[in-house]
Amino acid sequence: MKKFNPRKRKVARKQSPNLLIYILPTLLFWVLFVPRINQTVTYLFPSYQETLNITLKTKHEEIDTCAGRYVYIHNLPSRFNEDLIESCESYAELRNKCKYLVNSGFGPPILEDEHNHTVRVLTTETDSWYSTNQFMLEVIFREKMRHYECLTNDSSLSSAVFVPFYAGFDGRRFWGYNVKLRDELGEDLAQWLRERPEWTKMHGRDHFFVTGRVGRDFRRVSDQDSDWGNKLMRLPEFENMTMLSIETNSCSNEFAVPYPTYFHPKTKTEVRTWQRQVRTVQRRYLFSFVGAPRPEMEESIRGEVIKQCLASQERCKFLNCDTPSKDCGNPVKAMEVFQDSVFCLQPPGDTTTRRSTFDSVLAGCIPVFFRLNSAQYKWHFPVDHTKYSVYISEDDVRDGKVSIEKILSMINEEDVLSMRNEVEKIIPKIIYAKPGAVGPEKNEDAFEIAVSRVLERVSSLFKNQDNDQNLGMT
Repeated sequence: MKKFNPRKRKVARKQSPNLLIYILPTLLFWVLFVPRINQTVTYLFPSYQETLNITLKTKHEEIDTCAGRYVYIHNLPSRFNEDLIESCESYAELRNKCKYLVNSGFGPPILEDEHNHTVRVLTTETDSWYSTNQFMLEVIFREKMRHYECLTNDSSLSSAVFVPFYAGFDGRRFWGYNVKLRDELGEDLAQWLRERPEWTKMHGRDHFFVTGRVGRDFRRVSDQDSDWGNKLMRLPEFENMTMLSIETNSCSNEFAVPYPTYFHPKTKTEVRTWQRQVRTVQRRYLFSFVGAPRPEMEESIRGEVIKQCLASQERCKFLNCDTPSKDCGNPVKAMEVFQDSVFCLQPPGDTTTRRSTFDSVLAGCIPVFFRLNSAQYKWHFPVDHTKYSVYISEDDVRDGKVSIEKILSMINEEDVLSMRNEVEKIIPKIIYAKPGAVGPEKNEDAFEIAVSRVLERVSSLFKNQDNDQNLGMT
């Protein structure tokens, strides 16, 4: 018989709590975590369909919607832009333009008058109408570029480079001065660009700029002080760049973009509201002409156009811009005439194109051209000009061979309706919308179309540069 050993019993009592220490965590694990094991495994090892969904979502999130659309903006010294407009009062040739620089070039807002005349003509409740000067495009475009959705600070990622040079203001301030003064700032800019690292990529062929003047102002042929304009576009650097202007000389690196109008909506809804108004308005006149005669220009047909309009009595409305009342400078009065007319005559003035063309299209009025080159806006107008406009030979009008009223009155109602529908479709493409709209309400306006076409052009030049040994060597 074994004797009781009190030491062993004591040891046994000490081992019992240790077993619980090992067992309790295991029990807790099974109670608390086993029910969640299936969920954990599912999360760590999802089914095939769930894996596919996650993969697709990841790939979708990695899509760069700006690929091929990035634009880099040169940070130019202020003498090339800001200084030109801050000191505009100092130059006689710019002084009457200074008041239009407010609101980023849109100009002063058009307010309601005391007789509600403005309300009847414009959709003023949208706060989208401004007294916009026709030469403010470079200021407007720069502000639009600042809000462009695909800007980049890394020039190596850019597909195009924007040069915010106020070429029109520079050219205008030295009207009539010697050629040295006229060319000085442009030559400085050419040197500045040439020394930038961005220039070496395509030697400027991926660079573009915008001007609110016509192309001929920058292509002076000689160095005689009596010759017109400056020689900006004849500088080797600028011969490589793309210029967007309100009228071009049909050169390979110049492209026409719309003159600014008075309407700068922010959303598509505002545009549709305006389209609905011009679609339903009652038009009292068969045709109209808003402009001034050009008696000093022997080749001008304006005198004959005005003569025929006045002879048509109540079928034509003439708003004379050569009067002390300055009615043509009143956006409401000008737009009212355009809205009241089925056809709007657009004879050449100082140049082939007119801002009036875009104001009349905005009002839903069918433009009547007398030179085919007046419809040079191939990025914004239909290629077939007969779809939205009427052409009457300038020579036939000058020689008195045609009656404008007779030609227009012979166009049948079905064709008129068809052209008006086309004009209405053009409206969103010729306006410069107020920056800020995003998503479905964002309108593809004149700015968006122009930038898109520039990117297409640069892409084409880039693809072809390896095949052209001379490309980029200028």
